[in-house]
Amino acid sequence: MQAIGRKLFPYLAAILLLLAAYFAVAGERRAPADFTFVNGTEIKSIDPAISTGQPEGRIIRALFEGLVNWDPRDLSSTPGVAARWEMSEDSRRITFHLRDDALWSDGTPVTADDFVYSYRRLLDPLTAAQYAYQLYYVVGAEKYNRGQVAVGDRVEIERFDPPSGAPPHARGELLRGTLLEYAEAFVDDPAAGKTELSDDEQRERLRRRVRMYTIEIDGEARRFKTGVAAFRDEPEFDAYEPVKQVLVDFDTVGIRAPDDRTLIFELNNPAPYFVSLTGFYPLYPVHRETVERFGSPDWMRPENLVGNGPYRLEERAFRDYIRLAKSETYWNAENVKLDVIDALAVESNVTALNMYENRQVDWTPVVPTVILPELKKQDRDDLRVAPYLTITYFRFNVTRSPLTDARVRRALSLAIDRPEIVDKIMRGGRTAATSFVPIGIEGYESPDCCQHDPEEARRLLAKAGFPGGKGMRKLTLLHNASEDAEKLCQAVQFQWHDTLGVEVELVRQEWGTYQEKVRNLEYDVAIAGWIGDYVDPNTFLDMFVTGGGNNNTGWSHAEFDAIIKERAPRERDPEKRLALMRQAEEILLAEMPVVPLYFPERNYLVRTYVKGLHNNILDVHPLHDLWIDEAERERQTAPRRKR
Repeated sequence: MQAIGRKLFPYLAAILLLLAAYFAVAGERRAPADFTFVNGTEIKSIDPAISTGQPEGRIIRALFEGLVNWDPRDLSSTPGVAARWEMSEDSRRITFHLRDDALWSDGTPVTADDFVYSYRRLLDPLTAAQYAYQLYYVVGAEKYNRGQVAVGDRVEIERFDPPSGAPPHARGELLRGTLLEYAEAFVDDPAAGKTELSDDEQRERLRRRVRMYTIEIDGEARRFKTGVAAFRDEPEFDAYEPVKQVLVDFDTVGIRAPDDRTLIFELNNPAPYFVSLTGFYPLYPVHRETVERFGSPDWMRPENLVGNGPYRLEERAFRDYIRLAKSETYWNAENVKLDVIDALAVESNVTALNMYENRQVDWTPVVPTVILPELKKQDRDDLRVAPYLTITYFRFNVTRSPLTDARVRRALSLAIDRPEIVDKIMRGGRTAATSFVPIGIEGYESPDCCQHDPEEARRLLAKAGFPGGKGMRKLTLLHNASEDAEKLCQAVQFQWHDTLGVEVELVRQEWGTYQEKVRNLEYDVAIAGWIGDYVDPNTFLDMFVTGGGNNNTGWSHAEFDAIIKERAPRERDPEKRLALMRQAEEILLAEMPVVPLYFPERNYLVRTYVKGLHNNILDVHPLHDLWIDEAERERQTAPRRKR
């Protein structure tokens, strides 16, 4: 294996040596792990319900386990907590049979009720889970998650305090009944006398909303109210009891556990990928007793966490490392080869590379763009290059002028020279995007888009009222703190100004702040990336249905929604279904709430003595599948003899 020449890093040498020294000293405080890897940015959470990032996913997959696992060689579904499953003749009912030996790390059995609890928690509007929509294939799940109720519905009323004797962080006491009447009002309505509201005014209006319900409970009509403004001293609402929330009864959602070892899903329509989807980490179970006893975030502390995965959380040092230790209660523990794993929080890809070269880590999942061409020239046997079902793109906040105009959005897209960015700025390792859905999905062909056409871009911008960019306000371009994101945004900033005369201010934020601003639509343009959750175009398109948890653009299109939510799911012919998905992508690309930029390939460095790490298009590498060839590691790490 060739070493990287010092000449490649003269401008980084000093800072990298200092960083390496820091991590070396930090590592000396604990015994060495069997396997150490760079996990990227500091994770936001290890709660499956609210996590969304790849670094989080790696840790969650080690601490918890879903109904199925994914074979990293071909991404097929393999038994997890479920030993087997079967589908009804019409493919709308799926029954999972849980294994008898699935245990939590405290030794108690994992039951079907644990999954029902966790799925209800994922769908609970108060959880605010961005991935809740992944359960919308289930009967009644979307209605429950959106808090939608109608007269005649069976409903559940959640009070503020848990029932007597319940754990301190349990759900509030539940009442059940039938909805007789529903109304809403606004206290000091800011919309009064106005035809249009600003973003801030719309948010304030929601804060002033009071929802009022009349519900029959045991033959008696009772009144309840919800909303922040429900606590205002307003005489017209005095007859209503304030409660936390009113939802359709969860018993109407198509998830049930007839016994401890059986879990049944009732789907709205056949979903060929649903079994695989249960292996996606937001659908993993959590330990109810621990969550309700300690509350968030305390239930996730190493001393409190109870998981059901192949590893348990032994230590966590913020912005430093996470230590995972093999769980002896895991049903397949005998096939978990690594006893201790360290996941390091290292945001800089350059720092991660330096640590790898200094043998401080065994795997770094991302190779810095600046050095990738040189690594490829060296023909290193520890460099992995693999296709990847992912896209890097820009989101437009279509609720903010002038991005409300599709002509402006298309003009900005046409002004981007993607091949130049890929070849000269990012220096390879990517393919210029010609669609939103990446290549690599068997049987699916995306519509073409994203040509570089400066003349048409200028024409569209002028037609929208901004010839040469005149009269158009400065746009903000939000990005996270990674080196690649900053380079990309700087390149597009220049191209938009050079081609269109559009002024752009770059706004760099740490990962958590960046995510919050995107969710709250506090941006004009924002860089984004998406890795497929499963191998189907739906995983890239269903994000953008109206109000979708990962939409985050403010865009809405009725025909797009109808295809994704109704027509495609009902289509039993696979070819016709994919043709419908293509129609949906055509709408997305014509409206341009998002701008495809490029399809990254996965480039990473991993020691040749690390076995069980397989290339796949979702870049999923379960830690419990890894093992070390100790003889090969000894050969590689032994001091060279002096001649």
